Amino acid sequence: MKSPGTATQQVESPDTSPDTGGKFRLGHVRWTICAMLFAATSINYMDRQVIAILKPTLQHSIGMNEVSYGYIIFAFQLAYAVGVLAAGRIIDKLGTRIGYCIFMGLWSLSAMGHALASSALEFGFARFFLGLGESGNFPAAIKTVAEWFPQRERSLATGIFNSGANVGAILAPLIVPWIALHYSWRAAFLVTGLFSLMWIFWWYRNYRKPADHPTLTGRELRHIYEEAAAQLGPNVPWLRLLSYRQTWAFAAGKFLTDPIWWFFLFWLPSYFSARFHLNLSHLGLPLIIIYTTSSVGSIGGGYLPVPFRRLGLSASGARLTAMLVCACAIVPIFIAGNLNSEWAAIGLLSLATAAHQGWSANLFTTTSDMFPKSAVGSVVGIGTCAGSFGGMILAASAGWILQITHSYVSLFILASSVYLVALLLIVLLAPGLKKVELAA
Repeated sequence: MKSPGTATQQVESPDTSPDTGGKFRLGHVRWTICAMLFAATSINYMDRQVIAILKPTLQHSIGMNEVSYGYIIFAFQLAYAVGVLAAGRIIDKLGTRIGYCIFMGLWSLSAMGHALASSALEFGFARFFLGLGESGNFPAAIKTVAEWFPQRERSLATGIFNSGANVGAILAPLIVPWIALHYSWRAAFLVTGLFSLMWIFWWYRNYRKPADHPTLTGRELRHIYEEAAAQLGPNVPWLRLLSYRQTWAFAAGKFLTDPIWWFFLFWLPSYFSARFHLNLSHLGLPLIIIYTTSSVGSIGGGYLPVPFRRLGLSASGARLTAMLVCACAIVPIFIAGNLNSEWAAIGLLSLATAAHQGWSANLFTTTSDMFPKSAVGSVVGIGTCAGSFGGMILAASAGWILQITHSYVSLFILASSVYLVALLLIVLLAPGLKKVELAA
């Protein structure tokens, strides 16, 4: 490990490794790190998506109904909400290398633990511990982006790793039905849980901070630290972060819009099953199309502020304009509950999920826009906790709504409207996404 003096010297000294054109190489180690975050997020969403795909099967095998399913998702959201508060702080204290491994290990064991469950209550317990483990993914990933990328590249990097959520949601309907049909639903939980164990070894072996990374060029290190003086900042107590309006702006955005993504993730398979009578062997194609499109939305949404900057908008103006575009693109989803065409539903849901992922990439990046690196993990934890509490409310409510009405109409109307409300609150609470000045 390099000493602080060595790291400083590396930043100041030129990189003497020319490329074939005779120019200094910038390097691409930071994008390799981003690829690792992408893989972790893909595994994260594949593990949590398994139960949604198997829901019709579990309704017959263990007698689960809409209300009990809603409470199982509620247990996951509760643990996620509690865990993410601790996760942000733990990762700020331990660092992303060790912290990521701890949380990934817990969620891997919990994911495989679902295979031992035989009742809705036991699934609730397994889901609770899965929520605790998965709560560390986004605080760790956002903090890693803040450590490895200059501000102007962060929303793109966030969009790329965040698109792993869609890839995980694509892989799940490709893998899970085949395993369940050829072996059993229990085997599906075991197989998907193994991927996260393999990732832990990859991450621990290869991840280092930029100043300690053995293959990072001096030029890429300078590129990463181009705003280093303003990025690091002092450590700030968690409760003190609640005194800043910027924290509440991020939390409000997460509270209102995260539940809609959870709704898409956990209820779309049963929506297609109930509305269009698709069984386990036919659910894959609609979900693959929807989440493939949402992957494009995640990366495209992360890139969206760039052309707005070229048009002359400020960094904050470009970010908020990109979020407005995404919020408006979700509005048409309000008619999805009454559609009779499976392909029309796929089209609208593809647009809505893509727009959500673009929104999410920019919303996450507002934390590093408004806070120094030392506080990013904790702020993301606070906001993600708020999103999970919103998800708890929607999960319990959706279970009862569907059990009583057998209709998704009101849920899609809610989904279409909350993004514009969330953006209004963000603008009111944090005008211009003003940078927080943290005193030591």
